[in-house]
Amino acid sequence: MSNDSYKSESICAISSPPGIGGVSLIRISGPDSFSIVEKIFSKSLKDTSGYQVLYGKIIEKKQIIDDVIVAVFKNPHSFTGENTVEINCHGSTFIQQKIIELLINNGARLALPGEFSKRAFLNGKLDLSQTEAIADLINSKSSAAHEIAIKQLKGGISSELKILRNKLIEFASLIELELDFSEEDVEFADRTHLNQLIQDLITHIDQLKKSFQYGNAIKNGVSTVIAGRPNAGKSTLLNNILNENRAIVSSIAGTTRDTIEEIITINGIDFRLVDTAGIRNTEDEIEKIGVAKTLEKINQSSLVIYIYDICSTTEKEVDEDLRKYVENKVLCLVIANKIDLVKSSIDVPKDHLTVSLKTTPNTLEIKESIFELFERNNVHNESVVISNMRHFEALELAYNELIKVEKGLSENIPGDLIAMDIRQVLYYIGTITGDISSDELLGNIFANFCIGK
Repeated sequence: MSNDSYKSESICAISSPPGIGGVSLIRISGPDSFSIVEKIFSKSLKDTSGYQVLYGKIIEKKQIIDDVIVAVFKNPHSFTGENTVEINCHGSTFIQQKIIELLINNGARLALPGEFSKRAFLNGKLDLSQTEAIADLINSKSSAAHEIAIKQLKGGISSELKILRNKLIEFASLIELELDFSEEDVEFADRTHLNQLIQDLITHIDQLKKSFQYGNAIKNGVSTVIAGRPNAGKSTLLNNILNENRAIVSSIAGTTRDTIEEIITINGIDFRLVDTAGIRNTEDEIEKIGVAKTLEKINQSSLVIYIYDICSTTEKEVDEDLRKYVENKVLCLVIANKIDLVKSSIDVPKDHLTVSLKTTPNTLEIKESIFELFERNNVHNESVVISNMRHFEALELAYNELIKVEKGLSENIPGDLIAMDIRQVLYYIGTITGDISSDELLGNIFANFCIGK
């Protein structure tokens, strides 16, 4: 669909989840949506005011298909900014498909993935980052992911970026004006002020970039690997946290050969727990593969829970394992297990959590420690958090261009070159909000939406 063809076409789709249910929602949007629905609905929509709900019947050749409730929205006061009708019918798959068939036979076409949201963007109802927030909102699986999506939908990111763009546009305009008066050697832009502005923008965009680590983890779940030597209690820890016997527990070393993954929610944040094979040198080929997978998962994780048997593992061995297997950038919670088996007093580092998983699960304390470690070490702005990879990549490119502007100012390069770099920054920021867009960009974004949204 081109960016102009939508103005003459009306689209329809089932907007509720697929399958049988009590109620289903079918949405129609476009210039002819009222007249199309009138052809199959028992009541007229001609004199209907916006935000009105009607009860009636869907009819095909005098045969009643279903009793429905129809909600009417007149442009521009609708989600898409167009005349829109939403048909609430019974959730029979036959009824749903029959109504869609009737709408298509009377002039509508089936909507493409995300086409309703795309029309909302093209009609100026939402900017691009807000329409992307709709998909995040639909897919949110935790209260924290929901909160980030809601803030983005309300324009949190857009407001931040609008301020940045306006400041850059102002100074870019002054530099462009200087170029028009280059022969008179007139300087309109205060270089000291511009340099301070660039410094502030670099700091601001850097903070937004850093928030992506937090936002991406919230959106997709925090990858949390349970690692340690054989028989340290990794599988018992997983079972205790999940409160179910998810992993096999045995006194035989090397019981876990493959990774086991489960999701738990702690204080509104999803943590993707991965139980792994015990780390050790082994001649068993299958166990070797399991250990290799463990190391791979550790390198891919956001947080590692390293658990060790306090009776058989020394502090020096723990330190060696952490240095060898866990990168410094990865958050790590160290748990000393089997404290109940220690017969005499033993010094345990203060930052190690001591537990006895077999006798006292310590589940609440462990969960709180996991959550606190993640929250304490993630830099994020309370009002704006970047969770979209596309936004992060655009900010990364904008940041690099700002560094070039900063360098150019310090080296007193010509204003036309500085102006080019500033225009490039504006371009990258504009791709986030949709001030700069293309058919290809929009196609890639909305292709990931569900049909009906």
